[in-house]
Amino acid sequence: MSAGLPVATAVRAQQLIADAEAEIPQEVVTFAADFFARYQPNSALDMVQRIPGFQIDDGDNKRGFGAASGNILINDRYPSAKQDEASSILERIPASQVERVDLIRGQVRGIDLRAQSVVASVILREEVLAAARWEVLLRKNFDHSPLTVRSGFSVSDTWKDMEYNAGLVYRRFRSGEDGIEDIFSPSGALLEARLEETFRRGDAALANFNMLTWVGNTPVTANIQLGTTEARDTVDSVAAPLAPAAQNNDFFVDDSDKQEFELGADAELRLSKNLLAKAIFLYGREDEDLRSVQNRFDDAGKLELIRVASSNVVQSETIARLEFDWAGWRDHAVKFDIELARNAIDGTLVQTVDNGSGPVEVPVPGANIRVEEDRIDFLLIDTWFRDVFEIDYGIGGESSTLRQSGDVTSERSFTFLKPTLSVAYSPSQQRQTRLRLAREVSQLRFEDFVSSTQFEDDDVALGNPDLEPESSWVAELSEERRFGELGVVKITLFYNWISEVEDLLPINEMFEVPGNIGSGDRRGAKLEATLPLERLGLGGARLDIEARVQDSSVVDPVTGSDRVLSGRGNFDKPLSLDDQNRYAFALNFRQDFEVQRLAWGWELRKRGKRFEYRVNELVEYEDGLAALAGL
Repeated sequence: MSAGLPVATAVRAQQLIADAEAEIPQEVVTFAADFFARYQPNSALDMVQRIPGFQIDDGDNKRGFGAASGNILINDRYPSAKQDEASSILERIPASQVERVDLIRGQVRGIDLRAQSVVASVILREEVLAAARWEVLLRKNFDHSPLTVRSGFSVSDTWKDMEYNAGLVYRRFRSGEDGIEDIFSPSGALLEARLEETFRRGDAALANFNMLTWVGNTPVTANIQLGTTEARDTVDSVAAPLAPAAQNNDFFVDDSDKQEFELGADAELRLSKNLLAKAIFLYGREDEDLRSVQNRFDDAGKLELIRVASSNVVQSETIARLEFDWAGWRDHAVKFDIELARNAIDGTLVQTVDNGSGPVEVPVPGANIRVEEDRIDFLLIDTWFRDVFEIDYGIGGESSTLRQSGDVTSERSFTFLKPTLSVAYSPSQQRQTRLRLAREVSQLRFEDFVSSTQFEDDDVALGNPDLEPESSWVAELSEERRFGELGVVKITLFYNWISEVEDLLPINEMFEVPGNIGSGDRRGAKLEATLPLERLGLGGARLDIEARVQDSSVVDPVTGSDRVLSGRGNFDKPLSLDDQNRYAFALNFRQDFEVQRLAWGWELRKRGKRFEYRVNELVEYEDGLAALAGL
């Protein structure tokens, strides 16, 4: 019933929550199921998305398990999964099974916020009948693609002493865009303009099975996910009229075939009256085959060059984690976590070039490599309750060993101390002020150790065997005010001091690798708000706002001058607001007519330019205003 979390028809799970609900009421904002009725939700995800001033965080595959938990719980417990995102789990839970959603803004009911300022706990009903849920979504991009389809089916039921949820999702995706790529000389003169049309198509299927059972008074859960994706990207790059007559035209094709698997399990055991233990195991694997082809034609349309790159990349992650909660100290809650993890990647690449006389293999340095990381991570933290204040302070640390074999052989070790401190002032449910200071260590992108080809840029993305994790000292100050049933405004100021900034590091006049380019900083402000529009004469209407402004600085390794941090250059749908740009905002308007059971709305998204600084070029990404309206 619960998508693989300790949920249960069992009264014991619900009773644990009920017994603790009155501990610090100002730390909890409750939204009963009736609150969401106006939005006619079909799933738990529909409900959580309507919580005023709350944005879902799926964890984004962060380092280890604890940091990747996100901000969604089911019956006060985090999912024991990483690939199976919390939003996907919520989507498989029918809205009829949800009793309420609690917005947790502090240490209550033994919940570990795990560096989040707020988490949402979906509380399910104690007894519900078996339920099945299905949906079909259609989307049409009138500029570039045919109809796209997303369909899903899930069923929740109880078999003997086991509660289970099984789901299957199929997605047929089509997207495209076109634009002009301008190439300049070092002096700024326009050398070449190319008209480029990009198209992406593919099919993906994802199956999930989640279960819960009880062994005595110990809840045991298991989560399994299987997925497969086949995709093709094509780029038609044609020289514009201003280019020289001898300019070539190119057609690029990238085919990928990816399979993924994840198995997660956890068990919770009360060792004594004041000591609770939880064991978590997680294994994930991703296997991807890639084939890239470049066909180059002269102005007469004659094929004059064929380049082919075939690669295979296999990544895996294994995590074993123990968590201990001790409540034997009055006005304190003590937690100790320890985690063992192994990450590994195997990469192979073969590249050939055919100028008309047959294919010739081209050696690529660092194309065949295996990287393994063994890591131990711990965190000891105490939460001290003082009237309307909650103080979290603790110390964490990690030690890891990185081994490489294949084209490059090396072994390196890293050690980081990670202190943390946060202070929350919550005089009422309507107000909270929070200050947080912590050191964070980023997850290495293991793909950055393996070389790959970039035919579109006539380049090779070399791997870097000397890449180190980026670490940051993070300072955040937030103020949250709630008014009425719906209104909320939250402003957060942040400053990050970054060591070993991960960016592109030049190795000669032509090539660069992912690497560490020194120290940098990032600072800015975020706004999250929900504004009811009743006073404007718009009954049943609300406006949700998410916005961020920021600046950043790092010394460019090529010019020696300060510049902003590089952006990712992704193409998320909808536009991701979490990137290295000057600004980003999303406005979401919705008006519900409850009697007519009808709603309409619109959404606007925009983010600033993102830059990618290479040794011999500057790549600029700019998105137009994304607009969506619906009835």
